[in-house]
Order: sequence, then C-alpha cells, then structure tokens
Amino acid sequence: MTALDDLVRLLGPSTEARPPSPDDWTEIEAYVASPLPTDFTTLLDTYGTGVICDELVVFHPRGDSPLLDRMRQVHERRAAARRRAPDLHSFPVHPEPGGLISWGYDHSGNEHFFWPCDPDPDQWKVVTDSHGLELEVFEGPFTAFVLDFIERLRDVDPDGEFDLDDLDELDELDEPESVEPSFRPI
Repeated sequence: MTALDDLVRLLGPSTEARPPSPDDWTEIEAYVASPLPTDFTTLLDTYGTGVICDELVVFHPRGDSPLLDRMRQVHERRAAARRRAPDLHSFPVHPEPGGLISWGYDHSGNEHFFWPCDPDPDQWKVVTDSHGLELEVFEGPFTAFVLDFIERLRDVDPDGEFDLDDLDELDELDEPESVEPSFRPI
C-alpha cells in the first residue's frame, strides 16, 4: 500500500462529483515547466480544493480558488521579498531555477512549497516556511508529508508519548481531543 492509498483511506471517500481531466494541469505544468508530483495531482483530482483536518489548505487548478492564481501571487510576493532581503530568503522561488513552487498553506500561518530538487517531480521534497522565520525541508513525497502533518495534529502529547491517563488529564483541562482525519471541500 502506498502513502497515497493510506491517505485516501484516512480521509474517506471524496465528495467531489466532477471527474478530473488531464487538461486540468496543463496551464500549471506550462507555468512551472514541469509536471507536478503524481501523488499531489492524484490527491487533488480525487478531492479538489479543500482543507485537510480543518488545517492544511490545498488547491486544485479548477474551482473558486485556482492553484495557478495562488501560485503566481505567492511567487511574486516571495520574489519581491527575496530581492529586498536576499539573506533572509535562502531558497529561490519559481521561476528561478530550482525555485520553490507554492501548493498550499495551513491555518497556523505556514506556507508549503515543492522544492524541485530532482528532475523527477515524484522525488521533489516539501518545504515549509514557518512564518518567514525558518524553512523546514521534509525528506519525503507530498503524501508522506500530509500523513505526517495529520499524525502531528492527532498527537495529543507533543512528545508523542500517550497513555490513557492523558485522556483524563485532557478532560479535566477541557482540552480538545486529537484531530480526526478529514477533508472538507472549499
């Protein structure tokens, strides 16, 4: 079973009624001069634009918030910031060679990108910009990143240690329980 299979199993069936078309990605592939990672396009063709676990926002090429429009806005904004303060922006941004390619954000204020560090898009890494303060490189493909993202949201204890006593403590503190995997179209 692949990470994509695991992710689809966790998120449940798609409510997306529109069948995907290979043409959906044509403009984006022309803009980035490459196909995007297969697991990314497959997941977005399955679910469309939406929010994973009410936290991670992803964009499909079609819909009210098209991916290409967002990419262009984020790339222009980051390129301008890089020109103003190159020491603070260690990674180039598309269309510079090897430049980061925007694909989404999370409600915690982090921007997420593909880093085209390999000729094969399925080998690209995910880079997270944490509020412009630091960049974190995830060493796996997109779906592994999303699975890890969901797992971090589901961890009740930030150290990853959990036992039944933690549930009692959470009830006493009126803390929310762990997050259930979900996908909500937007």
